[in-house]
Amino acid sequence: MSTANILIVEDERITAEDMKKALNSVGYDVPAIVSSGEEAIKVSEGIQPDLVIMDIKLEGEMDGIEAAEKIRSKFGIPIIYLTAYSDEKTVQRAKITEPSGFILKQPYGFLRKPFEESELNTAIEITLYRHRLEKRLRKHDQWLGAMLRSISDAVIATDPQGQVRFMNSMAEELTGWLEEDALGRDVRDIFKPMGYKFPIGEKINVKSESSFNRVILTAKDETTRTVDGSVTPINNIEGKMDGFVVIFRSVD
Repeated sequence: MSTANILIVEDERITAEDMKKALNSVGYDVPAIVSSGEEAIKVSEGIQPDLVIMDIKLEGEMDGIEAAEKIRSKFGIPIIYLTAYSDEKTVQRAKITEPSGFILKQPYGFLRKPFEESELNTAIEITLYRHRLEKRLRKHDQWLGAMLRSISDAVIATDPQGQVRFMNSMAEELTGWLEEDALGRDVRDIFKPMGYKFPIGEKINVKSESSFNRVILTAKDETTRTVDGSVTPINNIEGKMDGFVVIFRSVD
C-alpha cells in the first residue's frame, strides 16, 4: 500500500486524534487536522491531500457538506464523511456532493467502539483506487474527445437511453445544434434524417452497426442536406451496450 495523505476535518479534538491514531496505525499520513470548513478549503488548496475525512457538523458558518462541495469542485479531492447524524435531509444533502463513503460516530463525538481499523483501511483503499481510476478515465475521455473533435466526419455519441452526451463541431454544423444545447436530449430530436429510422423504440435496440445512404437531414433551422453515415453500438467491457455513436457526412 502506498502512503496517502489524509486531511481530517473535525471540531471534536478527541475524535480527531482518535481518527489520526487509527489512520497512522494502518500506514496513512495525516499532515493536518482542522476544525472548520473554511480552514479545510484553505488547507486542501495548500497541501492537496489524497483524501479528506470530513465531519458533517462543524463549528462556524460553513458546515462539512458545503466545505466538501467546494473542495471536490475546486480540487477534485475525494471525501469521506464522518458523522453522527443519519436523518434523511442530511443524508440527501450529503449525497449531492457525491461522497466516497460515511463513517459513523457516537452523538457525543467519539468514534464507535470497537473501532474496526481494517474496515477503515478497506474503505479508504477502495476510495483511493476508485479516484485513481476515475482520473485515468477522465484523461482517456479527454483524449478521445479531442480525437473525435478533430476528425472531419460528424459524430454524435449517446448514453444507453439515447440521450446525447457528445457532439463534435461538424455534427454541430450539419444539425444546427450546439453541443451545449443538445446534451441530455434525445438524439432523435437532434439528428432527424428523412428515410432512415433509428433502430430504437421505447428501449435502445442497437445490436449491430446499421448504415444509411443519401438520406435527407433536416437541421434545427429547417434547412436540409443529404448525408451518408452509420449508427454503431458502444459496448462496455462486460459486453453490454453503453450507448451508440452516429457518424455521418454531407454528400451534397
